Amino acid sequence: MTSDRIHTDPRSLSIDQFDYPLEESRIAAHPLAERDMCKLLMRDKEGNLSEHRFVDLPSLLPTGSMLVYNDTRVINARLRFHKPTGASIEIFCLEPESPSDYAMSFAATDCCEWTCFVGNSKRWRDGSVSLTVMIDNNPLVLTAERTGRSGNASTIMFRWDKTLGVSFSQIIEAAGEIPIPPYLNRDTEDSDTSDYQTIFSTVEGSVAAPTAGLHFTDRVLADIDSRGIERRSLTLHVGAGTFQPVKADTIAEHAMHREFISVSRQLIEELAESSRKVIAVGTTSVRTLESLYHLGCMVSEGLEPTCVAQWYPYEPEHPDFSVEDALKALGDYLEQHGLKKLVASTRIIIAPGYRYRVVKGMITNFHQPKSTLLLLVSAFVDGNWREIYDYAIANNFRFLSYGDACLFI
Repeated sequence: MTSDRIHTDPRSLSIDQFDYPLEESRIAAHPLAERDMCKLLMRDKEGNLSEHRFVDLPSLLPTGSMLVYNDTRVINARLRFHKPTGASIEIFCLEPESPSDYAMSFAATDCCEWTCFVGNSKRWRDGSVSLTVMIDNNPLVLTAERTGRSGNASTIMFRWDKTLGVSFSQIIEAAGEIPIPPYLNRDTEDSDTSDYQTIFSTVEGSVAAPTAGLHFTDRVLADIDSRGIERRSLTLHVGAGTFQPVKADTIAEHAMHREFISVSRQLIEELAESSRKVIAVGTTSVRTLESLYHLGCMVSEGLEPTCVAQWYPYEPEHPDFSVEDALKALGDYLEQHGLKKLVASTRIIIAPGYRYRVVKGMITNFHQPKSTLLLLVSAFVDGNWREIYDYAIANNFRFLSYGDACLFI
């Protein structure tokens, strides 16, 4: 056990404290031709700011640190169907319902059910809609039927001819569109197919890219390896909720979205035993790594490590285990159950008042005003986010998904 405790509950914070003027001209509509030549704003542990290029990153990382990145891959989540009347219906796939396992749903060869957003929903009250997909020069008809609704989302059953032996992954790859962020204010372009994927994207499931990873190139990774900095991966499938600004007056009124995480037992055990400083690539990796600590605390309390609730880290009765003890408990749990990886979910909200447990540094982009991602950054830099963003605005940094990067130690 440790005596250090989280001492501030952020629920009463006003989201207006995390607003700043972001002109449209500051938002990068496309990435630079050379990904690793974007600007990199570094804030060191003393709070000093310095400007670099992303290609300089390896030389700025602490000696003997461990870089952890998100290997999720963005799917072509946006599908455009048509009714027999000709009306166009846009279906945006969010997460699988049946089968609920991502890999199983993508491997399905006849049907699967997903939670989706539906565009032009008023034109589709009943019946099914369809689209024709060309797979290896052969036509395939994909039909969609709405089987339920919950709030703004709908449950959609997709069906197609089983005898063709075509997976759902193949279908959306051929027929769908990469769902670029709405704040880019443009349609998806062919270049986004590659631009909006990280160099280490392998596990299908996200509807948004872990954008801090977009800056990495083969030469940056080679330089990192040459310096003896370990690289590890985990998975968090980014949901559409990442685009949602906080609309409530206080943070307490904002409901965090749930996101799927998958982490190998080997990495959890390594984190429990290693003295290396963990540098997270992106806020998705931050959320996953910090969630591991709290899942370990849940195990230590005799609870199943299934989901980190939004406010669990701030509850007065939250146990105060060391990082090593919490992660060891989580690793032991997986070993006892014969599991090689942890599959869970998280709704964690990281805001000023949160005490970081696992992450000692992060690489991230510049985030939207009044966003939960800006809250996360503020918590890491002791509330000094405005100084950082003022510097970036004054020095012509590019913002949001295709913009420039930050390194915080």
